[in-house]
Amino acid sequence: MRSRAERRRNWWGWGYDDAAMTDEQVASLGRAVADRLGTEVTPAPAPRLEDVSLPACRIDPPAALAPLCRDDDRDRALHTYGRSYRDVVRGFRREHPHPPDLVAHPENEADVVALLDWCGSSGYAALPFGGGSSVVGGVEAVGLRERYAGVVSVDLTALDRVLEIDRVSRAARIQGGALGPVLEDQLRPEGLTLRHFPQSFEVSTLGGWLATRSGGHFATLYTHIDDLVESMRVVTPTGISESRRLPGSGAGPSPDRLFLGSEGSLGIITEAWMRLQDRPRWRGSAGVRFDSFAAGSEAVRALSQSGLFPTNCRLLDAGEALVNAGVADVVDGGALCVLGFESADHPVGPWLERALELVADYGGTVPEGEVRLRDDGAAGAGSGGARGGAEGAWRGAFVRAPYTRDGLVRCGVIVETFETACTWDRFPALHASVTEAVEAALAEVCGGGWVTCRFTHAYPDGCAPYFSVLAPGRPGDELAQWAEIKAAAAEALLAAGGTITHHHAVGRDHDPWYRRQRPEVFGRALAAAKRELDPAGILNPDVVI
Repeated sequence: MRSRAERRRNWWGWGYDDAAMTDEQVASLGRAVADRLGTEVTPAPAPRLEDVSLPACRIDPPAALAPLCRDDDRDRALHTYGRSYRDVVRGFRREHPHPPDLVAHPENEADVVALLDWCGSSGYAALPFGGGSSVVGGVEAVGLRERYAGVVSVDLTALDRVLEIDRVSRAARIQGGALGPVLEDQLRPEGLTLRHFPQSFEVSTLGGWLATRSGGHFATLYTHIDDLVESMRVVTPTGISESRRLPGSGAGPSPDRLFLGSEGSLGIITEAWMRLQDRPRWRGSAGVRFDSFAAGSEAVRALSQSGLFPTNCRLLDAGEALVNAGVADVVDGGALCVLGFESADHPVGPWLERALELVADYGGTVPEGEVRLRDDGAAGAGSGGARGGAEGAWRGAFVRAPYTRDGLVRCGVIVETFETACTWDRFPALHASVTEAVEAALAEVCGGGWVTCRFTHAYPDGCAPYFSVLAPGRPGDELAQWAEIKAAAAEALLAAGGTITHHHAVGRDHDPWYRRQRPEVFGRALAAAKRELDPAGILNPDVVI
């Protein structure tokens, strides 16, 4: 395993201990939220691991696998949940009724094979675990301790190497357990990048991105990890599937498509050949204001259909602009478009100039000084500030948002996000009906709250609206309140013709609505694939299939 400095992961919340909000920061956040929600907020102290009581481990690994397995409280607690609002609340409350019995840390593919063989022959459930950043209940063992003799969380993060780089074809063979920063650190000396940056980038893995069909932060063109895959190598309980490495193929159904989005229920992704990009040199950005969200959405539609393919094209309503970009001059009912371009081949000024001409046709305006251009130079040592202004503020808030969410949990505030995608013709009705349904649920369940919306991705035929919710919680009842709000949002999304998830995956939280969205015959085909690849049903039971 490649040597690297280890940071200690937060066992109950997001990310790393050294990046969590301090008590003083949480207190300040609580005061700000109290003013916004018109309620009292009293932050609680962070939980202590020594106050957690875990059920005893029920299994012993064979001697050959014992060095890979751990049963200490920290490792088991850390691997009990993903990191959704619901997960963090349960971790904060020190509620861990169904932790894995063991956490296995394979160091190579042979270890993965041996672990699955052991679990299969012993009747143990095996839960693949990358960075553990699931926000849909995708990695937990709820209900499994009663049905399986043991539960093993298989942590893949030791499989973290870039094994091979094809500079001519601009691709690399990468192990599935590589966390985002680890992966990029190994590509950087070659002047290359995978260019896939989900919000969970620092605590999620390549294998996790593939298994959940992750959406990156870039708003157009290559938005999903699907677009970047050349081939995959997957260990299943009945054998290894390795697809041929090709730029494209029309030879029957794609084997990669079977495993993309399978969320660890069909196999464990140990390697993949991924398409890379040259690291960008030229960048440009601007923050465009609109008097209405509808005008902004029309401008984004025009941009997505123009062939300009901006790297960033996030449309934020006034609330999102204030909270997530620090921009206070967007009028009520208005919107901010965080617009950005980048290239490794050419200056992007003409592209940005044309984009600004286009959005001006829809009433978009840019304050003086908001247009920024930057040339990093051949050595990559940038000057200037293309990522200052609205885009720079947005990026900073984007990365810190999950840590802020943990602070809000300590304040007893309900904070949730849900995202979808729909065609452009359906968006106005979807936005109106979903907002109305969620606001009604907030009024009934919480006595009020705050709903905001932004676009995370834009396609020529549609957009990906992303809604955020902030509401006062009743002490001890937050999860029941969350469940009612979540159900109201999910029902409204499906009724309006959207998808139950654009990039957050299915897990257990979205499963009831996912089953209604997918064709029934396709569900039967997936079940047949599960029986063939995982006849003992040990891999991430109850997820997707």
